[in-house]
Amino acid sequence: MIKLDMHSPVTGKYALAHLGFRPFFLGGSLFAMIGMILWAGIYGFSWGGLHPGYPSITWHAHEMVFGYAVAIAAGFLLTAIRNWTGVQTLHGRPLLALAGVWVLARALPFSGLPLAAVAVVDMLFLVSLLAAVAYPIIRAKQWQQAGIVGSVALLLLADGIFYLGLLGVWPTGIQTGLYAAFYLVLVLVMVVGRRVIPFFIERGLGCPFTAQNRAWIDRSVLLLFLLFAVADLVFMVTALPAAAYASAGLALLQAGIHGLRLWGWHHPHIWKKPLLWVLYLAYIWLVAGFLLKFLAVAAGVSPMLGVHAFAYGGIAVITVGMMARVTLGHTGRNVFEPPMVVSIIFQLLLLGAAVRVLAVWLLPQFHAIWILTAQLLWINAFALFLWKYAPMLLRPRVDGQYG
Repeated sequence: MIKLDMHSPVTGKYALAHLGFRPFFLGGSLFAMIGMILWAGIYGFSWGGLHPGYPSITWHAHEMVFGYAVAIAAGFLLTAIRNWTGVQTLHGRPLLALAGVWVLARALPFSGLPLAAVAVVDMLFLVSLLAAVAYPIIRAKQWQQAGIVGSVALLLLADGIFYLGLLGVWPTGIQTGLYAAFYLVLVLVMVVGRRVIPFFIERGLGCPFTAQNRAWIDRSVLLLFLLFAVADLVFMVTALPAAAYASAGLALLQAGIHGLRLWGWHHPHIWKKPLLWVLYLAYIWLVAGFLLKFLAVAAGVSPMLGVHAFAYGGIAVITVGMMARVTLGHTGRNVFEPPMVVSIIFQLLLLGAAVRVLAVWLLPQFHAIWILTAQLLWINAFALFLWKYAPMLLRPRVDGQYG
């Protein structure tokens, strides 16, 4: 049973500190919009302000992983772990303090302070998040959730490796740390997706349906992804052709396996429900990412196409789809009647992913136009999300409960 701090404000005008999804979904979405505005200005219009020792493309990659994706993961985990364990997760002033450290880490690259200070604050956030995630799991003795704690710990390690590279201590640390973290986020997306997407489909269709989940797929996908990620990281560090061929083969195999998983989850009524088709299409983008990683070796296409299929089409779309549903449910609203604007938000993001990946690939002569278009679609999607969902995240639950 969940016990609340006796000093926790159950009523009031604002509820930002009640549960982890509130500050981190709000902050992550706001940063997604502001961060992309900054990136559009830096990339397309040569804006300044970033620390001179922090390459702009490196900042963009780091902040999409450790700024946006980790914030949304933090919000989800600090909310879901309470449900899994029955132990109240971080809330009140400690939750706002954790979110404040995350905000500070996003701002410091533009402050002019030494990069070592940026590293300390950014890693302090991850250390604090690790403690906040581990405490309720350890207290409830739910050792089956140890993988979640391990994932956050590995994100902390990857961030440390990244900063060793940025500070010039380990020359390959930037790329190694970034891609290790990127693949950890993909693992979290796939693990959470396996838990919730078929469940949401079964509950949300409005007709009897049992999503097909094959045991051999569940047992094999994480091992295959681990082997793929290791092979890809080895290739980045050593340039060994054998590692490239191994990662390409494993990517192709995973495209087939995840495609088969999607086939088992499909029902025609999915396409009538925005909160269902958005998750389904996002997972299709993950499959596309594996195919493009294979083609990067087999056909010489840019490896950035696969990265952005995973990141823009997969991670971004699935996280927005999850935020749209989780926010409704955890603010006491009906998840089966989402706001009409969510369909437009999802379409803007999916179109942006198609522009960033497919248009850039097929019509590279218009590269700059496609990049700016994808950036603008992203910015508008998150602006619409904030317009509709920020009031829900700020205000108390409509049913008067705490959370």
